[in-house]
Amino acid sequence: MLKENFSELQIFLIVAREKSFTKAAGKLGVSQSALSHAVKALEERLNVRLLTRTTRSVAPTEIGERIITSLEPRLAEMEYELEGILQLHDGASGNIRLSAGEHSARKLLWPKLKPFLKAYPNINVELVVDNGFVDIVEGRFDAGIRLGESVDKDMVAVRIGPDMRMLVVGSPEYLASKGVPQTPHELQNHRCINMRLPTAGGLYHWEFEKDGKPLRVRVEGQLTFNLLSERIDAVLSDFGLACVPDDMVQEELKSGELVQVLEDWCPTFPGYYLYYPSRKQHPPAFALLIDTLRYSE
Repeated sequence: MLKENFSELQIFLIVAREKSFTKAAGKLGVSQSALSHAVKALEERLNVRLLTRTTRSVAPTEIGERIITSLEPRLAEMEYELEGILQLHDGASGNIRLSAGEHSARKLLWPKLKPFLKAYPNINVELVVDNGFVDIVEGRFDAGIRLGESVDKDMVAVRIGPDMRMLVVGSPEYLASKGVPQTPHELQNHRCINMRLPTAGGLYHWEFEKDGKPLRVRVEGQLTFNLLSERIDAVLSDFGLACVPDDMVQEELKSGELVQVLEDWCPTFPGYYLYYPSRKQHPPAFALLIDTLRYSE
C-alpha cells in the first residue's frame, strides 16, 4: 500500500502547496486531469477527503493539513539525503569557511586538509587563523576549532585531536645562568615570554595543576608575543622560559636545544574540537569534512 500511495502523496503535496491543479500540472509537466485522477484515487484508497475543491482553487482539509505537516519534512529530508548521495557519486562540491587558532591550524587542521582537498577538488575551504574566541555565527563561519573546555554548550562539538599538554621550556644556557624553577611560584624570579590574548587584550596566565589543585600564575618578562612560533624562537634564543604546546617542541627537547621544567605541574587536558551550530542536516561537503577530521584513538 505504501508503494502505491507514495507517488500520489507527492502529487497531493504539490497540488496543496500550489493551491491549484492547473499550476501543479504546469510545474510537473503533466495534464491537469492526470493529477486530479491521482488525488482522487489516493482519497478513495485512504477513504478520506484530502482537498476541498472550488471553481477557483483547492485547499487541504483538516486531515489533509495533518498529512502535509507530517509528511513534508520527511520527504524534504529524503530528497536532501538523495541529493547528498548523488553528489558524493558525482563528486562533492561546495564552500566551507573555518575559524581556527594558530596551533590547531598548523599542527592538526592543515595536515588533514591537504589530502582532503586533493580528494575533493570541487570543495573550497577558507581557513581564517585567529587566536581569539571568534563568534562563528556572527562571523559567518561554518565551523570553528577550539579546546574542548572552551566550546559553548549550545554548539555541537566533534573531537578532532588527542589530549594535549602545555610544557614550560627553556634553553640549557638560560637555565644554567638563572637556575631551574621547582614550583610555578618561582617563575616570578625568571624572565618569561608572555602571550597576548586577542580577547580583551590581556596576558595569558600560565595554568598548572598538581594533586588535583589548579594554579594560575601571572608571569613577567622582556618579551610578549601573540604568535606561537615567535615565542618558541625567543626561548631558543635564550630570552627566557615559555609555556607552549608539547607537540610544538618535541624535536627541540629530543635534540637538547630545549629543556622541560615543572614537569609534575603540567597535566594533560582534552584537546581540540570542531564545533558548529546545532542543526539536523549538513551539506554533503561539510559532512565529509567532519568525517575526515573526526578523531579516533
